[in-house]
Amino acid sequence: MTRRRSAILVLEDGRTFHGEAYGSIGETFGEAVFNTGMTGYQETLTDPSYHRQVVVQTAPHIGNTGVNGDDDESRRMWVAGYVVRDPARISSNWRATGGLEDRLAAEGVVGISGLDTRALTRHLRERGAMRVGVSSVDDDPQALLERVRRSPQMVGADLSAEVTTTEPYVVEAEGPHRFTVAALDLGIKRNVPRRLAARGVTTHVLPATATIDDLLATGADAVFLSPGPGDPATADAPVALAREVLSRRVPLFGICFGSQILGRALGFGTYKLGYGHRGINQPVLDRVTGKVEVTSHNHGFAVQVPGAGPGVVVPDQVIETEFGGVRVSHVCLNDNVVEGLRAMDVPAFTVQYHPEAAAGPHDADYLFDRFAELIEGRTNTEGRANA
Repeated sequence: MTRRRSAILVLEDGRTFHGEAYGSIGETFGEAVFNTGMTGYQETLTDPSYHRQVVVQTAPHIGNTGVNGDDDESRRMWVAGYVVRDPARISSNWRATGGLEDRLAAEGVVGISGLDTRALTRHLRERGAMRVGVSSVDDDPQALLERVRRSPQMVGADLSAEVTTTEPYVVEAEGPHRFTVAALDLGIKRNVPRRLAARGVTTHVLPATATIDDLLATGADAVFLSPGPGDPATADAPVALAREVLSRRVPLFGICFGSQILGRALGFGTYKLGYGHRGINQPVLDRVTGKVEVTSHNHGFAVQVPGAGPGVVVPDQVIETEFGGVRVSHVCLNDNVVEGLRAMDVPAFTVQYHPEAAAGPHDADYLFDRFAELIEGRTNTEGRANA
């Protein structure tokens, strides 16, 4: 077996790990984050929300099912770098059309393997997400550390323009058409319009620069704010757009980054989590139904409502805003972080996690039904008003 080229990983605080090159040969920088999913690495790699992040997989064995042409969540891999412990030497799956490492190399994703990902993950849990560099072309940790500390931070990063679609496109409804949704692409995953299409919804996906007139020109019955990367505190234009939608009482649903945007539009702040929520096994309480869901997450920021924060139980009460009352509808049971908002006086709600769940559990798939019901209720109300 051919010996791999050596590689190093250096964290912003100077902690260094030695391993072997995996994927593309080179050097890369980003925010070090860990993902606890034991499956779904292809969906993770192609999720635009991971733009400018170096992903550490906590599952030790990665690549055993190869890659295929169907599971991509976008047009390319977005991760800044990839860290695994034990890469599969052979991939075996009836759907596979190639190997993971070949795909990483073809798309220029610099990775490192053969290091102690458990120790790295524990370090990030204790110290928090931080900048990192991975290099298979320079074995000097101090020189790499200096470059890491000069690299951009995630706080203050405005990244939607780097991942959004350049041209609008349409995903048609499956079966009879029921509704039309205008989706603002801040880093949308392909499975979102698929889940809407399964409910008879035609989705018009528009660039992040779209205006309220662009959204309404599609004939939209509702608006969707997509997931995406970066710091929501920088997304002033999408926030202003969301406020326009709220003022017109058009049904509105936001996921992940879109949830943070809608939270800001309602008057709340956002803050950076210590190490974020990333994986497919996060327990969330739906306060509307009282059920606990196992959910898929990928977020490093969260919505700050009065009295809320990591470890603080959020009161189940109405919070008055410019657009009427709002309740915290979903809460993470690991740390009590706000995971969803429900407006009481305008047709809008959000969740911080991923009900489209590719890959991941389907416990939260009902939220797309809830969105369709919100649209239907609004449409029926307007129909009676105009009759």
